[in-house]
Amino acid sequence: MSAPIKAPFIAAALLAATSTSALAEYRWETSGGGSFQFYGQFDPAYLSFDDGVSTKDGIVDNTNSNSRVGIWFRQPTDNGEFAINLESSFGLRPSAGMTQGFTPDAANWRRTNIRKVEAIWKSDQYGTFFLGQGSMSSDSAANKDLSGTTLVLYNSIPDTAGAFRFRTTAGALTTKTIAQAFGSFDGGRKGRIRYDTPAYKGFKLSVSYGEEVLAKNVNQEVTDVGIHYARQIGAYKLAGGLAYSHNEFGNGTKRRDTIGSFSALHDSGWNVTVAAGDRRETGHYVYGKIGYQADWLAAGKTALAIDYYSGQDKTSAGSESDSVGIGVVQNFDRARVQAYLGYRQYSLNETGVTYRDASSVMFGARWQF
Repeated sequence: MSAPIKAPFIAAALLAATSTSALAEYRWETSGGGSFQFYGQFDPAYLSFDDGVSTKDGIVDNTNSNSRVGIWFRQPTDNGEFAINLESSFGLRPSAGMTQGFTPDAANWRRTNIRKVEAIWKSDQYGTFFLGQGSMSSDSAANKDLSGTTLVLYNSIPDTAGAFRFRTTAGALTTKTIAQAFGSFDGGRKGRIRYDTPAYKGFKLSVSYGEEVLAKNVNQEVTDVGIHYARQIGAYKLAGGLAYSHNEFGNGTKRRDTIGSFSALHDSGWNVTVAAGDRRETGHYVYGKIGYQADWLAAGKTALAIDYYSGQDKTSAGSESDSVGIGVVQNFDRARVQAYLGYRQYSLNETGVTYRDASSVMFGARWQF
């Protein structure tokens, strides 16, 4: 492994080595019974993409769960809690941004890297109210996943290598990208107001209205509603989501998404995840995953999984996009480190046009504090 490749992993190892003692220093109590908590993560990875003609590789920040830092302020109230959450990614080179002929800067922080600037009031009786930049009600509805492998393998396939482009069978580079051919349609973060009902038997209803406030020259309004589910029933841990998102842009175009997912984890370690999504304007897809978690090492759980994605009409009418992936994540609980390795194949077919199959390999480690 060359020096440029070694450096991020050596840094992660050094940070992890000091994490156990440092964690206790990241929380401070206030005289009024509240608290401040500083948190974050560092997630460097090595990505290699083969488009059927050439291979490009490099050190990236894993977009599946990018490097970030944040702070919580929490203040208990008579019947709940008031909180403020600030969070931003570091702006490191994203795995989803590298492509043939272009490598993003190693570090380039922009205001669009801001993830959360929100105030939250949680009432035991009335539910939870959100105000500010943060998750819309549809965020995570398509990506409920209990496999333990989402660092390298989950429904949001473009997070690994979304900007890379397909080649025709003749070898010509096209404008069709992994992000266009695949994707979960999952909701994102906006400047919004949001309300979540109290949970009832694991179910929670959420509604929100938001606008794009960070990207310049983008006029986007989003209204969505979602139902989220999380519950333990006997030997099964369950999670699910269903949402509808209505997007309106300043140029008059609309985007209407219906998404859903469900995941179940048995005490034995076996787990299954399914998802589906429909964008009225640009196609639909189905997704499935089977995984297993085992206590093979004393350091922490080992999670393995294989998944399959099938999309229709994503890049054009009649197009078919398919992907198969396999991944493993090894937890090192004491150090708060997760090491991962994943491999994925991509294929795209359109009426009258055939493309070369592509593949990617990603391995890295995430340290959380």
